[in-house]
Amino acid sequence: MSDIGDWFRSIPAITRYWFAATVAVPLVGKLGLISPAYLFLWPEAFLYRFQIWRPITATFYFPVGPGTGFLYLVNLYFLYQYSTRLETGAFDGRPADYLFMLLFNWICIVITGLAMDMQLLMIPLIMSVLYVWAQLNRDMIVSFWFGTRFKACYLPWVILGFNYIIGGSDFVLFSPFVSPSFCTRYRWLPSRRGGVSGFGVPPASMRRAADQNGGGGRHNWGQGFRLGDQ
Repeated sequence: MSDIGDWFRSIPAITRYWFAATVAVPLVGKLGLISPAYLFLWPEAFLYRFQIWRPITATFYFPVGPGTGFLYLVNLYFLYQYSTRLETGAFDGRPADYLFMLLFNWICIVITGLAMDMQLLMIPLIMSVLYVWAQLNRDMIVSFWFGTRFKACYLPWVILGFNYIIGGSDFVLFSPFVSPSFCTRYRWLPSRRGGVSGFGVPPASMRRAADQNGGGGRHNWGQGFRLGDQ
């Protein structure tokens, strides 16, 4: 148990809480502590009965059973693997940016779910994170089952087809949303490194070139002369 605890505490904070909620909420539904009927995203109940918790519970709940248990475990692994890679990679030291990206993706997925009458949002949110990681590492060679190898940019589509095969169309929706770099919240989740952050940061080589040119990229026009001077 101590090894499991050490492993769980080693997970980055945002991924750790997300992972824990994705385990706890299906367990609560499985044990019957709360009826699963209250955990789905039903547009009528959310919009007209003001059951405002449904978009949140639908993000973490998944009906685990004989026909869906394997699909649940596979996507739980994807959540841990790719959310950890993003949080400790592209968003290392910038938890506010990562949290905002997740919130932005989640809001878009909830709107899509209400429009398309989707009742479960766990897999779409995981797929959105996997898509962002694949776009940031699109030329990396990744391995999938049975030793197949391909570029990371194709991974979301491979997993989309995989989820469709083992789970059916009711459990998959691909949502490739990427958050902008504004409106982060550094007060509660401060960055560990100074300077600018978020998407759209210029490469280090460009910043060094600007510094060498006097900062701000100003051109050196030379010495000036007054009118009439020879």
